[in-house]
Amino acid sequence: MSHIETTVEGHVLAIKVNRPDKLNALSPEMYSDLSLALGRLDREPELRVGLLHAEGKHFSSGVELDRWAPMFARGEGFPCPEGGIDPFALSGPRCSKPVVMAVQGYCYTWGVEIMLNTDVRIAADDTRFALLEVKRGIYPCGGATLRLPEQMGWANAQRYLLTGDAWSAAEALRTGLVQEVVTPGEQLRAARAVAERMAAAAPLGVRAILRSTRQARVDGEAVAAAHVFDDMPAVMASEDAKEGVQSFVERRDAVFKGR
Repeated sequence: MSHIETTVEGHVLAIKVNRPDKLNALSPEMYSDLSLALGRLDREPELRVGLLHAEGKHFSSGVELDRWAPMFARGEGFPCPEGGIDPFALSGPRCSKPVVMAVQGYCYTWGVEIMLNTDVRIAADDTRFALLEVKRGIYPCGGATLRLPEQMGWANAQRYLLTGDAWSAAEALRTGLVQEVVTPGEQLRAARAVAERMAAAAPLGVRAILRSTRQARVDGEAVAAAHVFDDMPAVMASEDAKEGVQSFVERRDAVFKGR
């Protein structure tokens, strides 16, 4: 039985972590299924946005460390299956489409690390974030050492990376890790609303924005500036661009087809 469930809601692929009896602790099998879900999102043209969320009171208490520890000891990391995309973006290409994430309760270890690879995050105000690895004799290996200092600020990140202390949803909002904090139980609704607005936008434009912003983050602003027009000819030649102009003339909402 898979503990990662996917459902299609219009142009949104909802990806649910569903192992609440184990506080959604991540097993190797769950990692593989998450990878395959992101691969599906990337490949299927009708899917425009991912919506990652979890069943139960907590997003996740962390990983099944007893199962991952032998793999980490062999230096295997996170073996991504064929057809999958690494949720931690440590190997292979990233998903070319945006992912919105809803979190609540515990969002520990891998929950934080996958969050750092999503594009918009909504948190319930009872959410507690933590990278507990230094309290378990190891260190974060799903990308937090690469991305938390950039996204949260150097000293803010080191405070939590080096102590294993937890931080609140309010602190996550203050430091920009989440974009909205809502009443517990409302996080999925709020995240779905954001995902649906993204899905209604022009898909070719959305993907071009992700490529450009990610290139600026990884390679620097100058490199990204040199490539900012790379996607423009194809986008301007698309049916969606024509629809965008026509909707402007007719003073109506555009209906985009992703081509």
